[in-house]
Amino acid sequence: MSAPTNAAASPRDADVIVIGAGPGGYPAAIRAAQLGGRVIVVENDNPGGTCLNWGCIPTKTMIGSVDALHTLKHAADFGLVAENVGFDFPKLMARKDKVVKTLVGGVGFLFKKHGVTLIVGTGAFVDDHTVEVTKPDGTTERVTADNIVIATGSVPARLPIPGIKETDVFTGNKEVKRKAADGTLASGAIWTSNEAVSAKSVPGEMVVIGGGVVGSEFGYTYNGLGTKITIIEMMDRIIPTMDADLGAELEKILKKQGITINTGATVTRVEDRNGRKAVYFTNGKVAEESVVECDVVLVAASRVPFTEGLNLEAAGVTLEKRRVSVNHKMQTNVPHIYAIGDVTGGGLAHVATMEGIVAAENIRGHEATMSYKAVPACIYTEPEVAGVGLTEQEAKDKGHEVKVGTFTFRNLGKAMAINQRDGFVKIVAEDKYGEILGVHIIGPHATDLIHEAVVSIQLENTVEELMRTIHAHPTLAEAIGQANEDVRGLSIDKG
Repeated sequence: MSAPTNAAASPRDADVIVIGAGPGGYPAAIRAAQLGGRVIVVENDNPGGTCLNWGCIPTKTMIGSVDALHTLKHAADFGLVAENVGFDFPKLMARKDKVVKTLVGGVGFLFKKHGVTLIVGTGAFVDDHTVEVTKPDGTTERVTADNIVIATGSVPARLPIPGIKETDVFTGNKEVKRKAADGTLASGAIWTSNEAVSAKSVPGEMVVIGGGVVGSEFGYTYNGLGTKITIIEMMDRIIPTMDADLGAELEKILKKQGITINTGATVTRVEDRNGRKAVYFTNGKVAEESVVECDVVLVAASRVPFTEGLNLEAAGVTLEKRRVSVNHKMQTNVPHIYAIGDVTGGGLAHVATMEGIVAAENIRGHEATMSYKAVPACIYTEPEVAGVGLTEQEAKDKGHEVKVGTFTFRNLGKAMAINQRDGFVKIVAEDKYGEILGVHIIGPHATDLIHEAVVSIQLENTVEELMRTIHAHPTLAEAIGQANEDVRGLSIDKG
């Protein structure tokens, strides 16, 4: 793939302006540059956006430390001796900061390598080809381009709950970065994920509002560091967007780890009580209101697209339910203006990356379309959770005659060898032809194992094809092969 050779040079400052350098914006910029484009990126935070600075990377680095701590505490299970095992929280967080700084620097290096110009500041449309950038010192600069990509991401949703909605934690990354610089980030008792990855100490007790991906991961992380965790989830199970069997299994395991989980519950208000927070909630199973006290309330319910200050009206770009609508080429209603990532209503970093690549390739004259057929969803608890394709219920709702196969990790030699035996693989297949419709995993390294399933669904593989695929022994991937065999009742090692 290369840039069109007959493209005339534009009189504007750039061929492409990308507003936002997150996991969608920076790949869009680099791909456009790889294809011969002159590219300007406007970013008011460090390169990498929420994912690298405040989300995916810091959380997974903290989880990595907690996982290592768990292994050390269970050294005796491996025939090892590890005494006086503990953790140094400032050093743990310093490691997190070092990982983030290294990766931020990596994005900056890639910009230089590919000739991408980075302007630090906040971008706003002047018209459909012009962006005005307000820099940290208050000065402004106007830049023009033939095409513009909106990649401004999202912010934590402000829940309409008394005692929470009044707080000032539901802000964009520019404000988060300022608070981090002046030392006020995570100084209060109401947190979002931004504060959770920036804590100065480990809370004694925490209530997590929301039992989805973010809530489950932070619940697991801080529980592993000794915090008493209570998760309150409005739906009837945690991780409600995943297959129901995964949610049931994860809830059982997290409870075994010491986390209290209330499902089908709604937080009604948060009040101050004796220097702490009192969280009131109702539960459909119990008539009266319940209350739990804590040191910190973590709001982990959802995120919303961030378009504040973009002045989209000046460019003629319209919003639909707060999000920027796009077509399969990632174009907005203004064809030379594109939008990618959370600002379009998404929520996964890897999806934003592909959307950015699709947008850049279309801008540079190539035909590219975005497909959401095989999108992996991952949760980095212990054990990990991952899924792709249709859940069992979704497949039934779409009218498929469904066959299901499962295989537990406890039956695998590799799982026994590494002392990680919890969980299973579940295959959802169409009965007549055996097409694999969905794969759902809870267990060790699930977020890595899922990619065999992603390719299988993308290529419309059948269970018979995976049954004939040789899986190395001993590996965790054998569970995928045997779950496919189980769809046809032919698993060798299923007890």
